Amino acid sequence: MSEIFGHPVENFQAYTSAFGYRRSATGGDGWEFHAGLDIAAPQGSYIRSWWGGTVIKVGDRNACGTHLVIKSGEWEHTYCHMEGSVGIASGRRYFIDRAGGIQIWEGQQVPTGARIGRVGMTGRTTGPHLHWGLKYANNYVDPAMVLKEMFSQQQIARKGGSGANIQQSQVIIQESKFIRDSGY
Repeated sequence: MSEIFGHPVENFQAYTSAFGYRRSATGGDGWEFHAGLDIAAPQGSYIRSWWGGTVIKVGDRNACGTHLVIKSGEWEHTYCHMEGSVGIASGRRYFIDRAGGIQIWEGQQVPTGARIGRVGMTGRTTGPHLHWGLKYANNYVDPAMVLKEMFSQQQIARKGGSGANIQQSQVIIQESKFIRDSGY
């Protein structure tokens, strides 16, 4: 597989909702499990594939809004609330964002770092952002921890990677205890 790209959003502004339990983002009283990281950016900002892989799902009929799921080995990465819509042609689903110049089919291979969509407000959302979800071996992983680890490894690589005091770090992947992920 190809190398991991990095941050999935161009024109990043802020992280607006972390992975884990939170109060309802749309005004409810209860707590909900948020199975991803919300990344604010101006509406229409491009989203890039975190890692090359196969598009295994194109959807638009849930809280995630218009979204893609890409499989890269044991990893699945989900991109929610995108501009555009979903269509069907010859029995195959596809995502299209005409204004962004993007069309992606289920089953299509996408390279690392490719523009795969644009930040929007589809589905259950209170403002323009990307909900970025990650799973490893079908278990949820905190995307912020993955970004932190990637940044750490980039810093090591920039320093030459040959220093005696450099410790190899690992992302800890825990089995998910949560069956539902209603909060996007």
